[in-house]
Amino acid sequence: MKASDRAYDALRRDIVEWRLAPGTALPEVELGERLGVSRTPVREAVARLVADGLATQQGGRAVVSDVSIDSVDHLFELRQALEVTAARWAAQRGSRAVFEDLAVRFEQAQDTASSAPVRYYELAAELDASLDQAVGNPYLAQSLRTLRVHLARVRRLSQDQPERLLASAREHAAIARAVAAGDADLAAAATVMHLHHSHAHIKTHSQGRQAVRTPVAAQPAAR
Repeated sequence: MKASDRAYDALRRDIVEWRLAPGTALPEVELGERLGVSRTPVREAVARLVADGLATQQGGRAVVSDVSIDSVDHLFELRQALEVTAARWAAQRGSRAVFEDLAVRFEQAQDTASSAPVRYYELAAELDASLDQAVGNPYLAQSLRTLRVHLARVRRLSQDQPERLLASAREHAAIARAVAAGDADLAAAATVMHLHHSHAHIKTHSQGRQAVRTPVAAQPAAR
């Protein structure tokens, strides 16, 4: 793997997991020393982060981009458009056995989601991957992968609330069951319901946290 790719992966992971909080500067020299690479790979990695919208240029330097309530709304608008379409197509094209197995595992996860959130998120990622594969559209899949990076970052705002994890497991089970049944309308409706609850939960539990910052007016948006 190229040095710039390694730097990009490490910095993206740190941003998504909030080890690099919004507003944190991304100086090339210091980051290069920490990551064990020269300035050029860091510069290339930061440029990719800016293109992704995870960083922005501010006053001649790169900083980690803010996460605002408005950005959460925008992400969920796009998420609904993409994921509802994916659920519909997966119901028409996907393997019944694969999604029946996922539905059973989500039903079983209702007992462990709150005590083992990492394993639960891994199961959710497996559902995402199975939907992408079932849809068979590389452009849609790439758009969803890019979106999920931002969603993983946003999810950290609300932390892991046990009640929400339990409800989310039920909602994911319903999506998987609908896809397994080949019912495109039901799969779409189950996805809309899940996204509505997820969006409302994140907004409710993030509005009181200092981590959600209002973007500076003079700061150019990284889109």
